[in-house]
Parts: sequence; C-alpha cells; structure tokens
Amino acid sequence: MVKLCNPQSMDRIVDISTEGLHLAVHRGFLTVSEGHEEKGRIALDDVGAVIAHAHGLTWSNNLFVKLAERSVPVIICAPNHAPVTCLWPLAGHHLQGARMRAQADVAKPLAKRLWQRIVASKIAMQGAVLGSTGAEAGAFALLARKVRSGDPDNLEAQAARRYWQAMMGPDFRRDADGDGINALLNYGYTVLRAVLSRAICAAGLHPTLGVHHSNRGNAFALADDLMEPYRPLVDRMVRNLVEAGAVTVDPDTKRQLARISTLDLETPDGTSPLSVQTGRFVHSVASAFETGRIALDLPRAPSQLALAMLGRESE
Repeated sequence: MVKLCNPQSMDRIVDISTEGLHLAVHRGFLTVSEGHEEKGRIALDDVGAVIAHAHGLTWSNNLFVKLAERSVPVIICAPNHAPVTCLWPLAGHHLQGARMRAQADVAKPLAKRLWQRIVASKIAMQGAVLGSTGAEAGAFALLARKVRSGDPDNLEAQAARRYWQAMMGPDFRRDADGDGINALLNYGYTVLRAVLSRAICAAGLHPTLGVHHSNRGNAFALADDLMEPYRPLVDRMVRNLVEAGAVTVDPDTKRQLARISTLDLETPDGTSPLSVQTGRFVHSVASAFETGRIALDLPRAPSQLALAMLGRESE
C-alpha cells in the first residue's frame, strides 16, 4: 500500500508498505507503479519524507537524486517499523562545510549544556503530557529544573521510570522489538526521525554527529538527540489510539501518527506546525555550534485540550 499520511500538508509523509512496487520520477512527480500500471503519484515538492516498510521495492536512481535535491530523507524500516537506515543528501545548506566543522569540533562543555536543555525540555513535555491524562505530574517540573550540564544525575532515566508507568500502565515495558503499543511507538518515532532528519539536512548539519548519542553504528545520532523533547507528543497520540481500540500498526494508525508533523506548536513568533518548528529548533542548534552561545528554539507544550485530542481527529 502507498499511503500519503498527511494529505492536507505540503510536507507529506509517503509510506510504502506493499511488496513489489517500483518508485520513479516523472515530470516533477514521484510515481508508484506495479508492473506497468501506475498506482499513484505525488508532486516532489510536496514530499516531506519517504518511509519504506515493504521488501522487494525497486527505485530509479533519478528519484533518489530529485529527493536529495529537496533534502527529503528516505527511511528504510525493519518489520518492527523501527528505522534501520536512511538516505541522506550530501548537500543541504550553503554553509554546510563550515557548520559541519563546527559541529564536529564542538567543545564538550557546550555539548553538555545543549544536552541539559534538551533533557529538561523533554522532562517538562512529559509532565505536560501526563497532566493532560489527569495524572499527577508536578514532580516532572521539579525534575526538569534540577537537570544539570550533561545530566550527570541521569534525571532523564529517573523521569522515564515514573513516566512510562503513569503513561501506559504499571505492566508496560518499553521494548523496541515489541509489538502492540511498542510497535505503534516505533512508527511514531520513525515519523519524528524523518521530520528531524529533513531539518538537519536543511540546516547543513551531519546526522551521525550527535550531541549526546554516540553509538558508532547509529546513523541517526543527532536526530535521536534532537527529537527527545517531541517524543512525549507521540506517546500521547499512541495512548489515545490504544484507548480507541488500536492494537497494531495499520494504514489508519499510520495516518494518525503521521499527523504529528502537522501538530501546531506555539513559538515566540506565533503558531507553527511541528515540521516548521523543528526546522527553527535545528537552526538554533547549528547556531550554538558556530557561536558557542545557546539560545535554543525548543518546543512548547500544546494546550491540555490539544494533547487530549492527539490521534482522535476525524478525517
């Protein structure tokens, strides 16, 4: 199946989950064919990311070139819907060389302070999300204020232990290889990685050089770092979907989870979709790498009502 997961948005998530399809480009469109029959098309300028779950796909080289020219990442997923690799454009910004050098040479104290702000933002967002469920979340604001440079007290993990039990129930265990709720979380996080990946490419940064994550086999290290404050938004959406009866990753739950990219977030300049706000956040990180001054454009929690409605929107 070919799914345009947020058809009302310019930055559409194109999800490919049917075997034996061929993806190509024709006159400015991404085309999807089976045999000699075209199954669908979408303007290349409207594509925000391509997520491929199916095996046996074939692609034209020219399609990869055209997607790369638009800084569109192609995410390849395993059967559990977790990403295993990503195709990145080599050129995404006119200052790419200088920014990548600054990123690679970032001083450890600066990296630790960046991680402090990211972790504090994540914990604060967890508290806001929990509060929208009616759970007691006052401790999360306190934990967020206590995070120190580099998070040496591992308050991120302390918050996570409290958070998951309150969010998904006392028997829930986060397992990236699990099914059910875990598979839904995997897919939602894959959408976030795709959104952050595009923003990282557009800002001229290197995706594998993280602020905190440094696994040599992780091609998403920077995306994994920068997506942390946004993860609780996916968690809230998954909880809502499960409460509505969802148990598996299917076309409907994919469509709902992909809407995370269009969620309106408050910024100092007004309201912007998450896909736009992440771009501002990544550019503020790039500026910190270059100047050594931290002024991060971190996400602000949506209203309690907006959080409660995540994943419940009608078509």
